[in-house]
Amino acid sequence: MRWLLVLILLAGCRIETASPGSSATTSPTAATGEVWVYTSVYRHVLDALEPQLKEALPGVTIHWFQAGSEKVAAKLEAELAAGGTPCDVLITSDPFLYQRFKVEKRWLRYVSPNGLRTPARYVDLDGNYAAVRLSTMVLVHRAGVAPPTSFASLTEPQWKGEVALGDPLTSGTAFTWAVSMEKALGATYFAQLRANEARVAGGNAAVLQKLEGGEAKVGVLLLENALAAKAKGSPIEIAWPSDGAVVVPGYAGILATSQHPEVARALIDALLSPKGQQVIAELGDMHAVDPRVAGPRGSISLDELVQASAPWDEALLQRGLTDGARVKSDFSKAFSR
Repeated sequence: MRWLLVLILLAGCRIETASPGSSATTSPTAATGEVWVYTSVYRHVLDALEPQLKEALPGVTIHWFQAGSEKVAAKLEAELAAGGTPCDVLITSDPFLYQRFKVEKRWLRYVSPNGLRTPARYVDLDGNYAAVRLSTMVLVHRAGVAPPTSFASLTEPQWKGEVALGDPLTSGTAFTWAVSMEKALGATYFAQLRANEARVAGGNAAVLQKLEGGEAKVGVLLLENALAAKAKGSPIEIAWPSDGAVVVPGYAGILATSQHPEVARALIDALLSPKGQQVIAELGDMHAVDPRVAGPRGSISLDELVQASAPWDEALLQRGLTDGARVKSDFSKAFSR
């Protein structure tokens, strides 16, 4: 079983703060105090999570700072540069920031026993952070239009002037997609998209708007946005690219400077509990990291998602960290011509 393999891998790592079964793990219901969480999780998902978290953590007061990943990172970086931050737990969709903080030794390492079923590719095996949710960049197309077959196919003549993309300079998920594409298809991919008159729309909401308004026939969009839009009657369909969807792990990590580490651990345990994961899938339209939880809105299962997505590993994380600025520059140059 995969969770057993993960347990074996984790057991061989130096998890200094706590490990599965360690007495350092706090029982969620026994935790008391307060905790600050900086997060990009949608507000409506936080609203849905709060009753479950109050039940799981009756003695805990949770303070939320919620904004887009870029704004959360900017606030955290400014506070750290100024000498300190109240943030205890960071939960965003900026995986490369987590890798940088790992290099800078900013994490308090912790492995939640509730996360042992998480696919190994979405866990830092040194125990610095782990995914609590999975967002996925997929292909979408207007209903009645033949679906594109792959991300690579967006450069083909049939899609000239018909492709909408997010902007990696402003959208964290679009940036992760761009890093993955540059690794898989090469730096010339962006220039080929531009030559095919692809349109950069901004964030995922802007991409969806162009599709719904008929300004584009196909696009690259978060699965969660596409599922929610379809549920409201949007004239779009989802296509799984043959060259692999791009999963963007929504990591959670505890800052080494946390003033409330025991409460922070209990919070992560609660988010990774079956109830917490179910809320994330059902209300957030994202995949849970627990394979026992069904895919959002009847979408593919977690096991199927792993098979349908491009490889995610530390090499890709490191590439985003070391080459991210160049990837943004290459994209910007391609689309400024």
